Amino acid sequence: MGEVADRHLVYCRIDRDGAILYVRRRQGVFLAGRWELPGGSVETGESHESAAVREIHEETGLRVTVKSERGRHNWMDVTGKPVRIHARIFDVAEDGRAKVVLSPDEHDEFAWVAAADIATLQLADHFRH
Repeated sequence: MGEVADRHLVYCRIDRDGAILYVRRRQGVFLAGRWELPGGSVETGESHESAAVREIHEETGLRVTVKSERGRHNWMDVTGKPVRIHARIFDVAEDGRAKVVLSPDEHDEFAWVAAADIATLQLADHFRH
């Protein structure tokens, strides 16, 4: 078996009035049509917290502050590549209450979803855990 590379991702749980922000991956990208928490890759030399703040702004236009780490999950790349994914999920607070403006390169829809309704979303498998 060959060497396994590591990829670090961050995702953020933004709570607004009891509803969590989810974004839907646009057509033509990996996992198109699936819903996920906003987030993305940690760049070389970047802290997980800084990556979370940057990714949220890039994907949603929102400015946030990291409050705490909610959890960590690891899994092997779902496409079969020799890559282990290391994901951290953060609880974040909005800096103000701005309008969500999606990056059209990645997502085509967003929704504020109450905890009781999350099961209705077609989530990417790794978010079900």
